[in-house]
Parts: sequence; C-alpha cells; structure tokens
Amino acid sequence: MDTTLAVLAGLTPSVGVGLLFWFAMRKIMRADRHEREALDRMDRESMVATAENTGNSPSR
Repeated sequence: MDTTLAVLAGLTPSVGVGLLFWFAMRKIMRADRHEREALDRMDRESMVATAENTGNSPSR
C-alpha cells in the first residue's frame, strides 16, 4: 500500500503539469481559430462594402 501511494505521489506532479499544458494549448488553438474566423468575416464584409461602393459584385 505504501508503494502504491508513493507511485501516485510521484506521478501526480507530472500528470498535473501535463493537464496544464493541454489546457493551455487547447486555449491557444481555439483562440487562433476564432481569430482566423473573425478575420475572414472582416475580409468578406470589406469585400462586400467595396463591391457595393464600386457597383461590382463580390468575387467570393
């Protein structure tokens, strides 16, 4: 029983750091995805506004 607790105590910091790393990377990837979506949306809106001002239809 003491050996099991010692092993768990030894693995706990590694598992904790691994989880922190996973959550951080997940947050970064989601933020990047949302930023790319926002930039695409802004580009589309800009293209539509430009097309409306010049009288052309948007190419996308």
